[in-house]
Amino acid sequence: MLAFLPPVVRGSIALVLLVFNTLFWCALLLTLSLVKLVLPFAAVRRLIDPALNAIATAWIACNGGWMRLTQRTEWDVQGVDGLKYAGWYLVNCNHQSWVDILVLQRVMNRRIPMLKFFLKQELIWVPVIGLAWWALDFPFMRRHSRAALRARPELRQQDRETTRRACQKFALVPTSVMNFAEGTRRTPAKHKAQSSPYRHLLKPKAGALALALNAMGAQFHSLIDATIAYPGGVPTFWDFLCGRVPRIVLRVRQLPIPPAFCEGDYDGDPEFRAEMHRWLAQIWEDKDALLDELLRKPG
Repeated sequence: MLAFLPPVVRGSIALVLLVFNTLFWCALLLTLSLVKLVLPFAAVRRLIDPALNAIATAWIACNGGWMRLTQRTEWDVQGVDGLKYAGWYLVNCNHQSWVDILVLQRVMNRRIPMLKFFLKQELIWVPVIGLAWWALDFPFMRRHSRAALRARPELRQQDRETTRRACQKFALVPTSVMNFAEGTRRTPAKHKAQSSPYRHLLKPKAGALALALNAMGAQFHSLIDATIAYPGGVPTFWDFLCGRVPRIVLRVRQLPIPPAFCEGDYDGDPEFRAEMHRWLAQIWEDKDALLDELLRKPG
């Protein structure tokens, strides 16, 4: 409706709407989360968590509202019709921009249970939204350098324990556990530094997937493998707010999770670890080929 306005004006309007939408729903979210904090019992959590997820779902729906109001982006989405808003899913996606999160939230909202992301520990300090992520039980992961891990191997246990505790909470209420297997946003510089064998992707990391599968793999209905492409170029967050993204392509497929992956010892069994790496590498090869097709295909 406001697509006739200059991009900077649309971006400013979108930013204001995003901020007010976030403040409104976060106030409700944090108020209700205090009950869960004061009464940390499983029975209370089963009552409070669905309400918290409903508030977050309403926030995402309202974000979709200002997107429709300020943007004329073409959304090309396939593969979501068979998804069910029940149960548990493990979700995997390529990662190029902060926009990826808004894309996944907008498309998956009310199609599958609330997406819960693995986040860097530093993000808990993001004003307002960091507290919201905490209230929604998003797991915050610490990143350690290889040198630090060599000097103090016990640091590896921190993320394992964080994942274990988070998955214990996720097991109480249907949840979609979201993971960017690349571990960071793909940029040309990172791609070159890695000498990645993939044309459009960084090398995938299986550790977080293995932790989630070990903690609650039997509950997952399937792996939702999502692939995002931006044929007009990877946008910044401001580009997205300004409506400078002509087309967003999302392809989704459901893949069965091998039962053995829910029981193996990723750290202690080299053969099991190699098998999981082969499984993820095949998914990545398929994703890379799909991205090649989507980015070459005329809009």
